[in-house]
Amino acid sequence: MSVDEAPPRTAPAAAGAARGRPAAGAGARWRRALSFRNIGALYVWVLLIVVFSIWAPDTFPQWDTVRQVLNGNAVTALVALSLVIPLSAGVFDLSIGYALGLCNVLLAYLVVKAGLDVGVSLALTLLAALAIGVVNAVVVVVFRIDSFIGTLATGSLLLAGITLVSGNSQIVGSELTGGFFSDIANAQIGGISLSVLYMLVVAVAIWFVLEHTVTGRWLYASGFNADAARLAGIPVRRLRFIGLIVSAAVAGGVAGIAITSQIGSGSTTVGPPYLLNAFAAAFLGATQLRQGRFNAWGTLIAVLMLGTGTAGLGLAGAPVWAPSVFTGVVLLAALAVTRAERNAALG
Repeated sequence: MSVDEAPPRTAPAAAGAARGRPAAGAGARWRRALSFRNIGALYVWVLLIVVFSIWAPDTFPQWDTVRQVLNGNAVTALVALSLVIPLSAGVFDLSIGYALGLCNVLLAYLVVKAGLDVGVSLALTLLAALAIGVVNAVVVVVFRIDSFIGTLATGSLLLAGITLVSGNSQIVGSELTGGFFSDIANAQIGGISLSVLYMLVVAVAIWFVLEHTVTGRWLYASGFNADAARLAGIPVRRLRFIGLIVSAAVAGGVAGIAITSQIGSGSTTVGPPYLLNAFAAAFLGATQLRQGRFNAWGTLIAVLMLGTGTAGLGLAGAPVWAPSVFTGVVLLAALAVTRAERNAALG
């Protein structure tokens, strides 16, 4: 029998084969999507909810806790999201906490001390955040100083700026505690504050850029192997320059404005505490959904998981140092997993 005369499959067998292959492929895709390696933080999040519901049954399993986690971690999420673009491009920004702090006291100073219109003050604060990003980018990209050291140094300069603008004292005034200014972040829709909306808008924008544009693919290529990316014609230095500007704009501009509206003052200590939580969320987020890649939705999952753990420890009456230990352990675990996955991806 020739090849052309090969016996035909029976109709049931052909239909079964046609159905079997896609079914098996779909099953494999679902197994990968739901694997602990892909969405482990979601499973840990559910476990935390169960544990704290048992540990603090009278206070934790309440709608108020959901609102506390969302509203109380929106600024943390914004700061963490600010890291996604530069980290994807392969650079660190350790100045984000100080950028937030400087924009906080600057906005309060402009509104209270300088007596400027709120709209003008907001615009000047956003411009200041962009200027911080440009300085970081010049230090790291133009002067070729390691981003870890360079942004740590600029962070020290920003800390000096915080002291200079604030006079090393808290800036308070009725202009910051009522009306339009307070509503910028505190106005609520169904119990959820507008700061959560800003968080979602920034997350969608970053997701779209990274997942649906050529620039996003270039950013990932620059972060995984900068030398190979340069040889392929990708403008690595330009991407890193832009990434550092975006980082400062989101952390200093958007998050700085939101936190000033939330607390109704300019505080000399408000910014730096966000640094550890932001990096913990960004690196933990890189192990979720897009393993080994920094991404917006994984970062949000990580922020809310960390926020749930912190809120649960507080409601359960844990020692005051427990949330810091929890965050530090999560950061170490996330760094270890991210490094292992990147090494595996590079062969």
